[in-house]
Amino acid sequence: MASIELRNIRKSFGAVEVIKGVDLEVRSGEFMVFVGPSGCGKSTLLRLISGLEDITSGDMLFDGKVVNALAPSKRGIAMVFQSYALYPHMTVYDNMAFGLTLEKGHDKAEIRQRVEKAADMLQIRQYLDRLPKQLSGGQRQRVAIGRAITRDPKVFLFDEPLSNLDAALRVATRIEIAKLHENMHNVTMIYVTHDQVEAMTLADRICVLRDGHIEQVGTPMELYEKPNSTFVAGFIGSPKMNFIGGERAEKFGAKTVGIRGEHLTITPNEGTWSGTVIHTENLGADSYVYLEMGTEEPVVVRLDEANSYKSGDTVHISPMADKIHRFDAAGKPVN
Repeated sequence: MASIELRNIRKSFGAVEVIKGVDLEVRSGEFMVFVGPSGCGKSTLLRLISGLEDITSGDMLFDGKVVNALAPSKRGIAMVFQSYALYPHMTVYDNMAFGLTLEKGHDKAEIRQRVEKAADMLQIRQYLDRLPKQLSGGQRQRVAIGRAITRDPKVFLFDEPLSNLDAALRVATRIEIAKLHENMHNVTMIYVTHDQVEAMTLADRICVLRDGHIEQVGTPMELYEKPNSTFVAGFIGSPKMNFIGGERAEKFGAKTVGIRGEHLTITPNEGTWSGTVIHTENLGADSYVYLEMGTEEPVVVRLDEANSYKSGDTVHISPMADKIHRFDAAGKPVN
């Protein structure tokens, strides 16, 4: 296992500072997920950890030792990219074995054992003799993950590995990665994604990044239940948190009130607020009702059953009292 510590890490490309003083500790054996909008610096931070980019200032420590000048090949890491990065002319077996063949001290029997063990773990042994073009996108990504496993790394780095897959394959491969973490609990994993559903389902802890800074670090439920800003509150959770301002928020002693769709109930005659239905979505097990209430974005109510509301209907809603989030003018929680 390897613990990773970032001390006031900064990264500039010319005059543009992308990472602006990041302090973070990733514990040994932890599954840490970096999330944030496009351009927030999450992939750059991953490349700094890997050594593929040089640090402008600050210190990067692996197990307490500064590795700023250490080559990627010496850091004990393996990286999985969104593009798979497989050699098209090589079989699956040769792709998975390639990294080991470049290292000294591995005989053919050991390489085969490692490749077959990784293939079994990812359920791709039957594809070892195939070329990448004969595989689906999900199978190719499992090959890329298998190639990383064979190197027996201390640290796994994933850079948006599921972004090129369709919805069904994303779910299936996400499950494979979760199982991999369970089976390789002695390996530290850092995973970059813009998909907060992936973050919530995979992470031990989530690091939310915004404009080169860390906005908040915590377990998925800590970020869901106790966001420390309107940014985190709006980024974590699906659908995103509703925000209501003006006089309606002032009555709760806040500049902005935040309430999640699943914490709103529709009441028949009167409620805390009222709105006009502008759209509904019935998804089978649950449904969404979108309301026009004069807010910046429609207010979404999530129901645990199908609904029969129609556009133009006026409905009354009430928030669960213990689920209301109150924020000040700076977007920070009001105690």
